[in-house]
Amino acid sequence: MNDQPPSPPLSICVYCGSRHGTRPEYSAAARALGTAIGERGWQLVYGGGKVGLMGEVADAVLAAGGRVVGVIPESLEKLEVGHTGLTELHVVPTMHVRKQMMAERADAFIALPGGIGTLEELFEVWTWFQLKYHDKPIGLLDTAGYWQSLLGFMDHTVAEGFLSPAMRELVLVGSEPVALLERVAAAARAARGHDDYSKV
Repeated sequence: MNDQPPSPPLSICVYCGSRHGTRPEYSAAARALGTAIGERGWQLVYGGGKVGLMGEVADAVLAAGGRVVGVIPESLEKLEVGHTGLTELHVVPTMHVRKQMMAERADAFIALPGGIGTLEELFEVWTWFQLKYHDKPIGLLDTAGYWQSLLGFMDHTVAEGFLSPAMRELVLVGSEPVALLERVAAAARAARGHDDYSKV
């Protein structure tokens, strides 16, 4: 008989593109990840949009019975790209407030394919880990090898002495959505949870 109490639900922050990209695999992977989050009764935290991969992952979580928290700046909400069917939608004054709130509401981070906005979010939360603002795991969903060029460049930064091997290896990489989610979740449950964003 297992007397262990059930693990509390996790909150997963997902960074991804506001476009679908050229490959159908990108949307399929976003939906698969969202479905897996929702089926576990977990929560998605994301940028609040209804378009592109953002909309795909959010709709999949909702369809599978999960909670979705969106955080969107006023400037984007005025362009009517905000998702109105979420569990929570927070409209905030700036991008900076948006990113900090997303981080504060999350237990872990996963980046899907995306453009410069996704890259900026990924590198910021990676940097915050290095600065010890948090100890939450970071994952890269490498759909169709999307992140391979970036990972090669990060290996180059290690070889050239600008990044430590430990910080490079921090990011968990996987091509299968459910398997990566489980790896990230295990790391999240092992994290100390000593977050301090006061210096951000």
